[in-house]
Amino acid sequence: MSRTEMTHDQRSHTFRDSIQDAQAADRIPDTPQTRAPAYRLAFTDDDFMMRSELRPVRLQLELLKAQMVLDERGIEGTVVMFGGARIPAPDRKDTAKTPALAELSHYYEEARQFAAAVTARSLEHYGRDFVVCTGGGPGVMEAGNRGAHEAGGQSIGLNILLPHEQAPNQWVTPDLSFNFHYFAIRKMHFLMRARAVTVFPGGFGTLDEMFEALTLIQTRRMRRIPFILFGAEFWRKVVNWEMLAEAGTISPADLELISFVETSTEALAIIDAWDYDCE
Repeated sequence: MSRTEMTHDQRSHTFRDSIQDAQAADRIPDTPQTRAPAYRLAFTDDDFMMRSELRPVRLQLELLKAQMVLDERGIEGTVVMFGGARIPAPDRKDTAKTPALAELSHYYEEARQFAAAVTARSLEHYGRDFVVCTGGGPGVMEAGNRGAHEAGGQSIGLNILLPHEQAPNQWVTPDLSFNFHYFAIRKMHFLMRARAVTVFPGGFGTLDEMFEALTLIQTRRMRRIPFILFGAEFWRKVVNWEMLAEAGTISPADLELISFVETSTEALAIIDAWDYDCE
């Protein structure tokens, strides 16, 4: 690597940096000593980095990588979109596994329109605030990233490694497409910059994300922000919210944390009316 090819950080170092030494390690003589695992540089030793004792380090790295990239891209705030991976686009609803999923396909289009409208507003502020953020997968997540792309803006995809094959949908901005091993770190990144949370019909993953975020707001571990559920009929069947309050397991005031809407227009009105300065 020539001096002109070196990064600014590399040129500013007084001592040799890690990149230079990693490259030098590839050129060392091949001997029994240099082939031994103990001789490997710790930060280039995959076997060492994957040891269970290094889990705290991997957790930190997974938190830090996305944090640094988002900071470097100037992302200040996000609009989170949770929702089912199995909900098809309206023109693909004949592929739905159940008639109920086919019926829910119109929420794909609502998610797409909502993301496009949010992104159009974000672009008025250089695309740094109110950036669409999804789980990066298919279904409602795809709709969110797709709407942002069609509006000419960027969007974030926070994928998670699962036992079955999964890849980011094609609409996620490549430089903002992340992959996580730890669910907990992924959840942190969903909410650390959130300016609003929207939840579309979904399954276990959507429910998990929804209740985690609601609990953090309820317990004031994070500030209150617009928390919008698309599809009142669906969500009132899935969760008997009023029963929770009647039983005393939540406070009646906790029900006010949630807004139910059917359309992207209604959701945008809630966000527009929100006084972020007082929360």
